[in-house]
Amino acid sequence: MKENSLANFVYQEIRKKILANQLVNGARLVESAWAKKLNVSRVAVREALIRLSGERLVEFGEKGGCFVRSVTAEDVMEVKELREILEIGALKLLFKHKDPEILHKLEQICDDFSRMVEWGYLSGANEADVRFHETILEGSRNKRLQTMYVDSNISLFNLKLSSSAEMSDYKLINKEHRGIVNALKEDNFRIAKDILKKHLERGEDEMLELVPDEATGIQMII
Repeated sequence: MKENSLANFVYQEIRKKILANQLVNGARLVESAWAKKLNVSRVAVREALIRLSGERLVEFGEKGGCFVRSVTAEDVMEVKELREILEIGALKLLFKHKDPEILHKLEQICDDFSRMVEWGYLSGANEADVRFHETILEGSRNKRLQTMYVDSNISLFNLKLSSSAEMSDYKLINKEHRGIVNALKEDNFRIAKDILKKHLERGEDEMLELVPDEATGIQMII
């Protein structure tokens, strides 16, 4: 999909609304309605929905129609396990390389996160949270590891779920991120690993509380 194509425009618009939870789980996405709303062809909408399906943000029903995909308990647990394997592995490599540029970047992200929370710009804080974890992967200097992280759509999943966080969660996230940075400064991998592991476990527990036991009715949103 070309970056300047109409399909990419539709993809970006719908994706943004899904990640901001403006399109809730189970919401039906009607091609003709979105084509009219965004002044594009149904073909462009269809192409965008197929791409979103590949990212597991939407799904096509057995009897037709496209819907915002509901996050299941299995999704939450699988992604947490995958994040733990990839991010702790990346953290170990980050300690090995001791890249001062990455450390500085992580500190800046922590400061950005704090400002966003203070200003009440929580969507910006969520994006800073995702950037923090992506930067740990970047610091690994392992391209294959980074590719696995991106291909697994962990950042998309994390961003979608983090938009449900409460203010107390943001304070804990900030504390944990800064704890990892301080451990990096002190060259203490054990502390950094323990903080990251607890950070991921806590996120899993909180998200499991938000996942409904059964699918609710479908809501039509255009």
